[in-house]
Amino acid sequence: MTAPAPPEPEADLAQHGSVSLAGGGAELRFTPQNFGPADIGDATVRLDWSEPLADGQSLPASCVRADRSSLVCRTGGLVAGSLGERIDVPVRFQGAPSEVTLRIGTLWNGGARDGNPENNEHEVLVLDTGDVYHF
Repeated sequence: MTAPAPPEPEADLAQHGSVSLAGGGAELRFTPQNFGPADIGDATVRLDWSEPLADGQSLPASCVRADRSSLVCRTGGLVAGSLGERIDVPVRFQGAPSEVTLRIGTLWNGGARDGNPENNEHEVLVLDTGDVYHF
C-alpha cells in the first residue's frame, strides 16, 4: 500500500512597495512578505511593464529579463510571518514614456498552496512626474 502524500504546505505571499517614473526611467522598490503558515525556500515575482525596457541595462543579481517588457526576480527564502529582503529594481525604458503601468505579482511561491491569491497581484499606473506611487 502506498503512503499518502504529505499535505501541501500553505503560504500567503504578497509584495508591497513603491514605484516612481521620471525621464524615461523607473525606480521600483518592493518587499516580499509571507503571511504563512509555512516557510518558503524561495519564490519569484514577475514585473510586467506596459512599455518596452531599454537594452543593456544593469539589473539586480536577483532579476532576469523575461521578455521585452518583463522581468522575473527571486525573493529568496521567506520565513512564515515575516518580511523578506527589500528588492530595488531601477529600469530604463525605450524612449521616455509619459506614463507606464506596472503589474507585479507572485509567479512561483515555492510550491505552496496560497489560500489568499487576491493579494498576489498589483497594478499601478505611474505618471512621469517623479511622484512615488505605493502598492
